[in-house]
Amino acid sequence: MSNILEAKNIVKRYASHTALDDVSIEIPTQSIFGLLGPNGAGKTSLIRIINQITGPDSGQLFFEGKKLVPEHVEQIGYLPEERGLYKKMAVGEQALYLAQLKGMKKAEAKKKLKFWFEKFEIDAWWNKKVEELSKGMQQKVQFIVTVLHEPKLLILDEPFSGFDPINANIIKNEIIELKAKGSTIVFSTHNMGSVEELCDNIALINKSKKIVDGTVKEIRKQYKSNVFELHFTGNMMGFTNALWTDAKLIDHVFEDDINKAQVQLIDKTTPNDLLQALLPVVKIQSFRELVPSMNDIFIAAVNQENTLGTQSNFTE
Repeated sequence: MSNILEAKNIVKRYASHTALDDVSIEIPTQSIFGLLGPNGAGKTSLIRIINQITGPDSGQLFFEGKKLVPEHVEQIGYLPEERGLYKKMAVGEQALYLAQLKGMKKAEAKKKLKFWFEKFEIDAWWNKKVEELSKGMQQKVQFIVTVLHEPKLLILDEPFSGFDPINANIIKNEIIELKAKGSTIVFSTHNMGSVEELCDNIALINKSKKIVDGTVKEIRKQYKSNVFELHFTGNMMGFTNALWTDAKLIDHVFEDDINKAQVQLIDKTTPNDLLQALLPVVKIQSFRELVPSMNDIFIAAVNQENTLGTQSNFTE
């Protein structure tokens, strides 16, 4: 798969700190890419560089294999976390103005805006002032303006922030549809549930450095700890004895006449080995691998990196 955007060895320094330290990422074409990290990690600095709001101190960016230039801005849509509409201006007039700034002709922009306003059920608000709209409706308007010129690359910073569950689901479905039509979507978020549900690839930045990247599937596999959850009936002593040295019991509760245990496999023990050892002594009702969530991985990766950083500073 080709990449729509590549950032190579990006460094960005400000007077008091380094925002990005040799960060490289590759964003595959027609994918949903999660740009993750704690507050202050450097995500916003990278987004601003991609949008050419600021430039890197060193490193290069490439859009569809060519060096990123100002003309590429017309092929990028950006929805910042800090939304900003002119509150005293009419909604339709403002949307039309912003669309023309993206290079759209007025007639084309008006036609497409009419389609989107009807789709989002806000067409009755065309002549209302922005300040008369709820926060959610204002965000819908900004989302529409961001996608209206059909950019190849969409950058959405916390796109679900402030939306109720119904409208968040509408935006989620639009993101999926945009990808299906050929767009590439980058979104920066703290909502790990959205990452798990939508993203094909992620990059995790912490303290100006990229610490994790790859497909969501690969990363979840990488952070697996070989832990399985079993629900069973039967003798707990027999269960424990059957584990012997091939597996380690790490948690157990007895609820509603059911034993619920978490077991970690040791060395080359397979799930089949575990089941063969247990089936003669207990009746297993359910068996599943506990794969870490993206939220678990985010916390583990950041904590691990922070711990390594602290140790490194201490040894120096």
